Amino acid sequence: MQIIVVAVGKQRPPFVDDAEHYRKLLSRYARLEIVEVADDAALGRRLPERSYTSLLSLDGERLDSLAFSRFLEQRRQNGRDLCFVIGGAFGAPALPGIDHRLSLGPLTLPHQLARIVLLEQLFRAHKILAGEPYHY
Repeated sequence: MQIIVVAVGKQRPPFVDDAEHYRKLLSRYARLEIVEVADDAALGRRLPERSYTSLLSLDGERLDSLAFSRFLEQRRQNGRDLCFVIGGAFGAPALPGIDHRLSLGPLTLPHQLARIVLLEQLFRAHKILAGEPYHY
């Protein structure tokens, strides 16, 4: 299974180093692709076909780390790539073909920070699935 993150905007300091850190950590567990688009209008054009697509949204499903790891395992068992969509500063527009909505919590996060939180949770979920300690 490949994990694709489609996000509005180019990652900028101070978040670049954090994104690279989690990309390296995740490389042991999963194939990760990050696709950066210029604006919300470009999101729909960059969604991979036939992937299971989850839109990060305030009104999405709220999962703790264990439940998120089970969510990932279910996607893996289905044999489809998994795509996460992160909209711009004002959230993502309505997009066709969204299979799921995921909330990172009730706080409003800058979209660049939301990307880091998602990458960290993907890493943590893979550690859980591998039966490795995940609190550090």
